[in-house]
Order: sequence, then C-alpha cells, then structure tokens
Amino acid sequence: MSIIAISRGTFAGGEALATTVAERLGYRCLSREVLLEAGWGYGIPVDKLSAALDKRPPLWERLIGKRTHYLTFVKAALCDQALAGPLVYHGYVGHLVFPGVSHVVRVRAIADMEYRIEAAMRHQGFARKDAVAYIDRVDKERRAWARSAFDVEWDDPTLYDVILNLGRMALDTACDMIVDLAGRKEFQPTEASMKALNDLALSNRVAARLARDPRTQAAALEVAADNGTVTVTGTTQSPALLEAVSVVARDVNGVREVRSAVRYLREGSNSTA
Repeated sequence: MSIIAISRGTFAGGEALATTVAERLGYRCLSREVLLEAGWGYGIPVDKLSAALDKRPPLWERLIGKRTHYLTFVKAALCDQALAGPLVYHGYVGHLVFPGVSHVVRVRAIADMEYRIEAAMRHQGFARKDAVAYIDRVDKERRAWARSAFDVEWDDPTLYDVILNLGRMALDTACDMIVDLAGRKEFQPTEASMKALNDLALSNRVAARLARDPRTQAAALEVAADNGTVTVTGTTQSPALLEAVSVVARDVNGVREVRSAVRYLREGSNSTA
C-alpha cells in the first residue's frame, strides 16, 4: 500500500484532506506533532524539535549542525512510522523524506489567499489584518526552512505528484483524486521500493543515534545503508571518534555490518591522514 505525504500550507485545508483520505483508505493519519513526540525517544524536548522545524536557524546553529541533528531525528521517526504500515502524513516535510521510494504519493494542498484568510479568522479568531500577517510570516519561515534544510523551494511543483487547490474543489473531490492515485500501479510497493524504504529507515536510524551519542555527535557524518550494511562517511579531528563511529552504529537494530569511511583530518591541516 502507498505512503501518502500531504504538504499543507497554513490554513489551506490540508489537515482536513489528510484526515478524509485516511478514513477513506483505512490508513493511519499522522501529523508533524506525532513526530515531535517521537523526539523523546532521542531525549530531545518537543519544544526544541518544534522550533527546529518551524524556523530557519541562526547561522551559528547551522554551522555546528544542531539543526541537521534535529531534522535527522524527525526523518528517522517518520521512516519508522512508514515501515509500521500504510499511512497518510500531513505536514511540510514528508514529501522530502523519502528519496528513492517510489510508492510515496506526494501531494501539495494549496488554496487562494482569501480562502486561507477566512479559515484563519474562523479557526483562530484572528482579525483580518492579523490573519494576513500570520499567514505571510509562516509562509516565509517555511520557505526559508526548506531552503536551509533541503536546498529546495518549498512550492516547487516538481517536488509533488499532484497539486490540489482546495479553494476551487470540494474536499471529497480532492480526496477522490488522491485515493485514485494511491491505487495506481506506479504507486504500489515493489521489492525495489521496499528495499529503498528499509535502507533509508536504517540509515536515518543510525544517523540519529550518531547525532545523539556524546562520542560522535560533534562530527558531520553521512550514513548510507544497503541490506543491513551501513557505510558512514565524513571527517573528524578526533582520533577517538574514528573507533566510536563503528561502536555506536553497530549497536543499532538492523545493522549487520559497519563500514567506516570517516577520515581523520589533522587540526590545522587541509589534508587527511
């Protein structure tokens, strides 16, 4: 069965769409809040994870990689949820988390500004000018966030399989379109797409563990997985970290073999040893 990832702009109707699709298909419906709670599994307070996802971080946080670590925890949690069974996820990160996984239906829910303003006034009790200001601010933050975290434009249409304007169509019509797509051959799990999902989940799980462990969290590391064989790359100025990478990664469930390609970079030198 397909994974459905719905990217929703503020007050564009995406949450109601996700709930309706999930009910129609009998899938679980998850929101970003569920993933934030999953941060506790890595000892990260919900408020810090939420802030990391909501706003583009200051320069010093980008330089030390804290934002990357937080995003890694969320990616690991979402992949594990996808492996647990069919789901509809609504937020603004899901469609970017599953590269190479073909059975993901990537949906963007949009609406015209008037629709969104009226929804904000109705649901939050905003005055009209406050609703406009709020929507504009959140849109700018999410656009900057997507650039910072994934180096993409949040509203780039090529990132999605379908874009649905909920200001111009009924909720049931939009739901019908997604349900139809989810049943199409190209969005069904295959042996290759399930392998891609399993490899992606394991690589994110290992990356999250490395990002949380005091012995390895200071290094900028990348992880790839292939049928249980995990390859870790990156650089470090700490000789002790070279050994710690394999120790930490090997302790993650599902890892059969660890290949460390982390290079030791002598302090003050541009060459590796």
